Amino acid sequence: MDSSNSRAKTARKKAPSPRRDGREAALQFLYGNDIQGILDGSPEAIAAFWKLRDAKPAVREFATELIAGVMEHLSQIDSAIRNQLENFSFQRLTAVDRNILRLGAFEILHANYIPPQAAINEAIEIAKRFGSDDSARFVNGILDKILKR
Repeated sequence: MDSSNSRAKTARKKAPSPRRDGREAALQFLYGNDIQGILDGSPEAIAAFWKLRDAKPAVREFATELIAGVMEHLSQIDSAIRNQLENFSFQRLTAVDRNILRLGAFEILHANYIPPQAAINEAIEIAKRFGSDDSARFVNGILDKILKR
């Protein structure tokens, strides 16, 4: 039988860390761009995004840094992802998986202040939350290959 104490523990979920929240916000921004078929990481586009999504200053700063980094290195990031896809087209990736991979690949390839394994683990957790049932395993496999290359 479920006691009220155990129910209370289940109901109190730990808030995501500012970095996790920042990664999720960056994913949402990149996903929105991808769905609209645009690549706009301009300060105006980012400011418009923040009008729609409330976040603490540390979250905004980290997410904006991630967005800018992905946009700056997008062709190299997409190439790294494409090179690891076997018998699968880049365009067939779901928009969620594609942008989780972009964030993870950016952190592995360009964010020297983030340990690569931490970047992969974060991408897996975000894939579990936003992706399909197979997303976490798929994201893990592709990012692990990028790390090992």
